[in-house]
Amino acid sequence: MTTVATHSEGGPHSSRITVYAALAGNVAVACTKLAAAVVTGSAAMFSEAVHSIVDTGNEGLLLYGFRQSERRPNLVHPFGYGRELYFWSFIVALLLFGLGAGVSLYQGVRHVIEPEPIEHALVSYVVLGLSFVFEGTSWIVAWRGFKRARGDLSFWKAFRQSKDPPAFMVLFEDSAALIGIAFAAAGILAADLLDKPVFDGIASILIGLVLAITAGLLAIESKSLLIGERAPPALVEAICRMVEEEPGVSNANSALTAQLSPHQSIVALSIEFEDGLMTEQIEDCVARVEKRVRAAHPDVVALFVKPQTLRQFEAATRNRFGSYPIS
Repeated sequence: MTTVATHSEGGPHSSRITVYAALAGNVAVACTKLAAAVVTGSAAMFSEAVHSIVDTGNEGLLLYGFRQSERRPNLVHPFGYGRELYFWSFIVALLLFGLGAGVSLYQGVRHVIEPEPIEHALVSYVVLGLSFVFEGTSWIVAWRGFKRARGDLSFWKAFRQSKDPPAFMVLFEDSAALIGIAFAAAGILAADLLDKPVFDGIASILIGLVLAITAGLLAIESKSLLIGERAPPALVEAICRMVEEEPGVSNANSALTAQLSPHQSIVALSIEFEDGLMTEQIEDCVARVEKRVRAAHPDVVALFVKPQTLRQFEAATRNRFGSYPIS
């Protein structure tokens, strides 16, 4: 027996604000860095400019992903387009690796092999200082949003359990940007004071490595969400407690879930009904369950209810996952 609920997602407003803040900062930073790279000829500054340009494009893709994910369901996509956001988040991670890290490593290696003296180093220092302020402001916005979302969880656990890629992607990108600015400043300073431009190339290589590591982490998490992660276990526990309060329900066994977007999930609920209930009574009970779940958890866009004894549920779970309970 199946019931399907529809829900118009309001959208992760906090994450969207974080992306807009990062976009504004990266546009300003990219322009100043690119101008400085042309004037100074610094490989590290050019790497930083490419990094900021890539980040600007990434924020644009995330905003496009937000818009696409909010499209209404249709016959071809009955559960909507929520995973569009996960798809574009994965593309962002690939671009950060391919363009950001790739160009930075290439420029760094080229300038290590054929060092070129840095001109007008003071321009680089001024631009890097301004860039640090812009990126730092964006980082603070991203950190506050992520801190609110993670609650009492540790940073790493909150990152691994997050269902909202933009919330952590902007934070990781801005963190990489701040580290990159520090490497660029150190490389340019060493090249200028020691008259050894090879340090400029080394700084560019370090920036590329930072971007590659960041992109790898983001790609792993985005891929996991894209292929389908379960909804938070707390959602299952809350729904089961609620369902067991319904007259006619003997036991709420558990549920299989899938996260469609940061604020959309599917729940397949296994319920053991009391003996002696007629089909019409079970249908009425399912209708009440659906109504209560929709009211308490509007993020559940589809609820599937399967009448099943606990013994049958455990056997089916072992057959599907090889163990019980679901971990």
